[in-house]
Amino acid sequence: MKIRKIRMHDTGSGRKRTVSTVSLVLIMIVILAGCGRGATAAIDPADKVTGKGLVIGWSQRSLAGSDWYKTLVSGGQQESSRLGAQLDVLDANQSTIQQIQDVRTLISKNVDVVVLNANDPLGVASAIKDLNAAGIPVVAVNSNLDPKLISGLHCYVAEDQVATGALAGREIAKKAIAKYGESGTIKLVGLGGFPGDVLSELRYRGFLKGYRAVMADYPKVHTVELPFRYGHWLPDQALAPIRDVATANPDLKIVYNESDVMQAGVRRGLQEAGLWGDKLLEGSYDGGMNAVGEMRSQPDGPLQATASNQPYDQGVAAIRMAVAAYNGDRSACPGRTKYIPTTVVTPDNADQYYDPRETHVRAKEQR
Repeated sequence: MKIRKIRMHDTGSGRKRTVSTVSLVLIMIVILAGCGRGATAAIDPADKVTGKGLVIGWSQRSLAGSDWYKTLVSGGQQESSRLGAQLDVLDANQSTIQQIQDVRTLISKNVDVVVLNANDPLGVASAIKDLNAAGIPVVAVNSNLDPKLISGLHCYVAEDQVATGALAGREIAKKAIAKYGESGTIKLVGLGGFPGDVLSELRYRGFLKGYRAVMADYPKVHTVELPFRYGHWLPDQALAPIRDVATANPDLKIVYNESDVMQAGVRRGLQEAGLWGDKLLEGSYDGGMNAVGEMRSQPDGPLQATASNQPYDQGVAAIRMAVAAYNGDRSACPGRTKYIPTTVVTPDNADQYYDPRETHVRAKEQR
């Protein structure tokens, strides 16, 4: 190969020196490589069908103060890492306005897919519209969207809250028959999040469905449902409502707590009312490791069942559906809804699910 020489003057000494064109090219390559340090190598689009190199944006409604949300995102992060995908998580910090801006930021970054844990079921309408206009598939996780927005989704990933609540309802009904007998009156109260909260309504409907299915075989048992109470999904907010209803109803026999996050407040409220003990049964929801640990250490205590909604597994499923969305695979999410399998933990199987390194129960194959 013929190499052309370039004559250059050294202004410091006046001596001439020669540098090859090839050398200059090599120098430029080194400089450009240094400038691009940290950039990712080009990804073959064919690899993205498996998730490798796929860029997934995750708009999270909130993270601070919630182990549930952190575990949800952790599941997504670990599944992304396993597939070789890149996950970009933005935290809206409970602000719908911020979440809309976060989605626009993800669009500007040219992500391939967006996973959305919506802060408001209808308030994110403009974000869904923007994603659809940009041709970016959307997977919703955990938080349901308004029915008007469903057509803009590829998939909604969550647990079937009615079916999951029913798991706890059946267990508590069986325990009630064993504890209180096959006749008599049982007072029951449910404690959820906020008035008008869809989650509270679905979880309570599920609990009663499972409970009534068992009690149908015991017609001499009369169940009195006390007015539903609200604890804002927080232990300090749950304490007073449950204490007040327990104080007013010293013959209360069943408490259904719709979130293990509220458990410390529920326990203290019942203690202050003098009802925490062997005369009471409690069922709960979330599969929080705090509840599993409580049943493990106090198998004869009031808490006898927690229906697990498995946030880690929801995060894993959301990423898998994001890959399916990128591939346009509708068969992976029939009817635009993907319910994860859930379970119920009781004192009888608490040892199988307890893991102090985790915040919530995972499916056995995910552990």
